Amino acid sequence: MSQYYKSQIIKIRVIPNAKKNEIVKEKDRLKVYLTAPPIEGKANKVLIEILAEYFNVKKGQIKIIKGEKSKDKIIEIINTSL
Repeated sequence: MSQYYKSQIIKIRVIPNAKKNEIVKEKDRLKVYLTAPPIEGKANKVLIEILAEYFNVKKGQIKIIKGEKSKDKIIEIINTSL
């Protein structure tokens, strides 16, 4: 049996230091409010955790492919299926 991978690319706008963690759908991207500060990758770590829960995937299936040190990011979500 072979395994197939399908990935999804999503534009994200991150708002760090928010009052609560929240995801808001916009026209062409998701706006993600994070309580974590943008220091030492803390916001990116929380972002991946929240997106994993939102899309019902494992944290390892989410990758920041652009904008690791920016508020505007491009995320890849790898879905696996048999």
